[in-house]
Amino acid sequence: MSTEKYAVYKTKGMPFRRLGPTGLRVPLFSLGGWLTIGGSVVGDPVKEIVKTAFENGINMIDTAEVYSAGKSEEEIGRVIKELGLRRTDLIISTKIFWGIRGGRESSPNDTGLSRKHIIEGTQECLARLQMDYVDIIFAHRPDPTVPMEEIVRTFNYVIEKGWAFYWGTSEWSGREIEEAHHVATKLGLIGPVAEQCEHNMFHRERPEAEYAPLYEKYGLGTTVWSALASGLLTGKYNDGIPQGSRFAIEPTLKATVQSLQKPEGQEKIRKVRELSKLAKEEFNTTPTTLALAWVAKNPSTSTVILGASNPKQILDNLEALKVLPKLTPEIMEKIEKILANTPKQAVAFGRPKLNKLAKL
Repeated sequence: MSTEKYAVYKTKGMPFRRLGPTGLRVPLFSLGGWLTIGGSVVGDPVKEIVKTAFENGINMIDTAEVYSAGKSEEEIGRVIKELGLRRTDLIISTKIFWGIRGGRESSPNDTGLSRKHIIEGTQECLARLQMDYVDIIFAHRPDPTVPMEEIVRTFNYVIEKGWAFYWGTSEWSGREIEEAHHVATKLGLIGPVAEQCEHNMFHRERPEAEYAPLYEKYGLGTTVWSALASGLLTGKYNDGIPQGSRFAIEPTLKATVQSLQKPEGQEKIRKVRELSKLAKEEFNTTPTTLALAWVAKNPSTSTVILGASNPKQILDNLEALKVLPKLTPEIMEKIEKILANTPKQAVAFGRPKLNKLAKL
């Protein structure tokens, strides 16, 4: 009989949703390792971030083989052991595609979605995480150079081997996800259950319109990244780019920074100022909290991935849970008027909407 002691997990009021059509319940807000864990944040600060998340109901952590060249997975695996977190209390997801070198100077089979890289990459991810399995493994990008049958067969194999319980996609087109499901159905294999997509107030077309048929047909769920548009929706850039901010120091966001100088970028900043005013007047809160609650309100959102460079950011972001039930239809309409970017839905040519309960 094991005498090992584990930290006790409590939901602390965290809402849970199903991951797409599966029986797996995921917290509405989860912790992500992109840009921070293993990169700008290493050592004991990582432990404090994970500990704070866990103690506040966040028991899902998302990472990827490419994040900080594998260091993100290593830090997460180390911290989980040091904190004494029970594996069955946790939901861990990682992603396969770029290898640990991000495609730079990689050998031809160290990247992509070939059977070779999916299998070898998965095994290497597990080694860095010091785990026998992950709960969800994502195809980090589509790979048009590999037959879809090979991709679906291999992820099915990964699940059958017990290295992952579910598989999903990340930044795949609706057509590619549909093809994966057709292949899976034809061959009696497991299809993707979730899509890890960018979704925020300024990036809506794909998650709200292109994926709409997939939500209805397959029960697809989303694990949302960049819910704050790389920080733009926090309001911190309303009066320029502060020194030490993510836009100022992160090389991968250079194009985003340049776009803010253009008319389209200036229009986004104007909208963020209006959203900031609405958040203050209606809820006495921040535009960050409002933006996170807005994404979480979407019924197809399974979980919203939060980035954090310190524990306080997690606590601040979780204030969105208080705003979420206050997003009435009237408030949502005010937000829509400010954004003025509602995606167009499929044309019904005058046919009335179906009653989903009575199927009329």
